[in-house]
Amino acid sequence: MNYLTEQENEKAIMVGVRIGPETHSGLPVDSSLQELELLAETAGIDVLGSVTQNLSSPNSRTYIGKGKLEELKLLAEELDAKVILFDDELSPRHQRELEKEFPGDYKILDRTALILDIFAQHADTREGMLQVELAQYKYRLPRLTRAWTHLARQAGGAAGRSGSVGGVGLRGPGETQLEVDRREINKRIAKLEDDLDKVSQHRTRHRSQRRKTNIPVVALVGYTNAGKSTLLNALTDADIYVADQLFATLDPTTRQLELPTGETVLLTDTVGFIQKLPTDLVAAFRATLEEISEADLLLHVIDGSHEYAESQRATVLETLEEIGAGEIPILNVYNKIDLLDFDSLQELKENTDPLSLFISSRDKIGFDQLTAAISAGVVQGFERVQVLLPYDEGRLVSMFYEKGHVETLEHVEEGVRITGLLPVQLLAFFDQYFED
Repeated sequence: MNYLTEQENEKAIMVGVRIGPETHSGLPVDSSLQELELLAETAGIDVLGSVTQNLSSPNSRTYIGKGKLEELKLLAEELDAKVILFDDELSPRHQRELEKEFPGDYKILDRTALILDIFAQHADTREGMLQVELAQYKYRLPRLTRAWTHLARQAGGAAGRSGSVGGVGLRGPGETQLEVDRREINKRIAKLEDDLDKVSQHRTRHRSQRRKTNIPVVALVGYTNAGKSTLLNALTDADIYVADQLFATLDPTTRQLELPTGETVLLTDTVGFIQKLPTDLVAAFRATLEEISEADLLLHVIDGSHEYAESQRATVLETLEEIGAGEIPILNVYNKIDLLDFDSLQELKENTDPLSLFISSRDKIGFDQLTAAISAGVVQGFERVQVLLPYDEGRLVSMFYEKGHVETLEHVEEGVRITGLLPVQLLAFFDQYFED
């Protein structure tokens, strides 16, 4: 039973800071705050308002400037909002100083704490709970203050999706963990890391056994709420939980998919990505994310109806690089085209790469082309080539990186010499640049 289903939702004011022309994530600050509001809604927080500020750099003490801080205090008091929710991750010093500015029953939360809270709500398996708990401890360790301890006493115990009290930002480690000293917390972190290493070893053995079957593995990746689980359900008649909210599913699920040509592949759904995904969370989920790095082909599911679809796509590509999966061939799959009118769909097609696919998981539109492309990617496979691309062909260099597998790259006077694997469907684009 969740605390927030029995109590009135907590009320929050959001705070966004524009560093230069954009937020840290590259999204316009208004769009980033819209996403933060969706995160808050998922966590059970009602957002009553927001404030924004343009800064060349964050204030060293309170993140926002003195005048904006006073404005925030007045707005919070006027709206009776007890949660101050920052769109960027606060440093431990920012956290401490802001807690001094908002004493009593106010909470200072940042995007990272909110995401960790949502993961704590949605972690169902032992592995998921271990991963979230580890990330929470690493986040909270440098932030252990009397304020955290006070809030922990209110929380009154352990955690997770069932039985948590104390509200958003406090799910997970309970009173006893937060009140022990740093040495004890570090011991707990070491134990969690050891447990997760065992999980990783188990997954490695499982993947090794799976490899012996010679069945190709296709991983679904994408921004959270792009429709990966819906697609897996539609393709394989699976029964994965689906909800129109962020991070509805955390644990990877693998199902067999029989292609029209008779081949069988393993289709794996993975946790969604998001702007400013906490580093500790990525590290904690490394065993899960290894499922991605071991895949033969990635289906990058993109919400084609989203205003910032390309920004979301870039975020996923950055995260894939971070976890060591940046060189695995990717097939871009633009989902939710049922939400687009004809002109918008045509514009989307004109501005994407030639191998992109356009589908609706809900209405099963474009599935014939999708399964054919999967078959071509993992069965017809790739051809090893060496090309010399002129420096003004940056588009082809990017295409090779994203769609193929770069083995060697050399900058020479004439251009960029690349050796690697290319999908057979793309060979024609590089035809004039092949070297013997």
